[in-house]
Amino acid sequence: MKKIVLTTLFNLFCLCLFAQQNAQFGQYMFNGLYINPAYAGYKEELYMQAFVRAQWTGIQGAPQTLSISVDEAVKEETLGLGLLVSKDKIGAQNSLNLSGNFAYRIKLDRTETNVLAFGVGIGVMQMGLNGSLLDPTETGDNRIPTGYESRTVPDVRAGVHYSNEKFFIGFSANNLLTQYLPVFRDNNLLNIASRPHFYLSAGMIFPMDNDFMFKPTFLIKDDLNGPTSLDLNAFLMIREKLWLGAAYRTSVKLYPKPVLQNNLRARSAVGLVAEFFVRENLRIGYGYDYSLNKLRNYDYGSHEVSIGYYLQTAKSRRPKCYF
Repeated sequence: MKKIVLTTLFNLFCLCLFAQQNAQFGQYMFNGLYINPAYAGYKEELYMQAFVRAQWTGIQGAPQTLSISVDEAVKEETLGLGLLVSKDKIGAQNSLNLSGNFAYRIKLDRTETNVLAFGVGIGVMQMGLNGSLLDPTETGDNRIPTGYESRTVPDVRAGVHYSNEKFFIGFSANNLLTQYLPVFRDNNLLNIASRPHFYLSAGMIFPMDNDFMFKPTFLIKDDLNGPTSLDLNAFLMIREKLWLGAAYRTSVKLYPKPVLQNNLRARSAVGLVAEFFVRENLRIGYGYDYSLNKLRNYDYGSHEVSIGYYLQTAKSRRPKCYF
């Protein structure tokens, strides 16, 4: 049964003909730079964070993802600079990404709390396929590599982000270049070409009293071919020390996609997220997802751990940490 599940995962995610490729993070609202290059410099101070996710634990070849980033705002906070490194592995496929991110930040009012940012990320992507991990039903297929094959190519992503102390909304697109490169048009080998992905995210803070704040957020992900994914989250912040939240992930039909099956199950997962501020500039997070589709019969859920640290200065605006 594990071999069947692994084969299914490879068909859906490694070949990526009709499915989304990019890594899934349950704590996306705390990992803004991974989604949107315009997020660079958002906290207006040097900020470092790391995320580790093990998805569908218990299934051989299930996704494993690492993300490390650092960003800062310079030149009177009009320019955001960020560095992002991510590594993702699923089945026989793996990818390594390195990108420098730049955001031009426009302050829209005298309070300097309403900010519109335009961002671009420029980097390189290494995509690999280990043929020795594949178990084809027929032998002698010359298109399947006998060993490890990899490609290293440049890539570009872009985004826009608006925020104030209680609200944010952002739209971004990544993997904008790789699909057009001739290196992925070699029909002699089974290659993995990265497809563009689009993200729309938003969230808002509702103060309840001095000790509690309510924060709903959503994230829509789409790659033009696979199912459009919707993440819904609701958080409660307690005394500016602890975020407790619940998450629901499903697919939605925003527009017709002829390549998709009509009977695909919409519900994907539910989850819990906790973020604890050990100190004002240090937070630790944990997230757990439970599958609602047929994978729940084979996996033990998905686990995600994160840590974030930023250097506070006199210019720091404490509400910025809410997002």
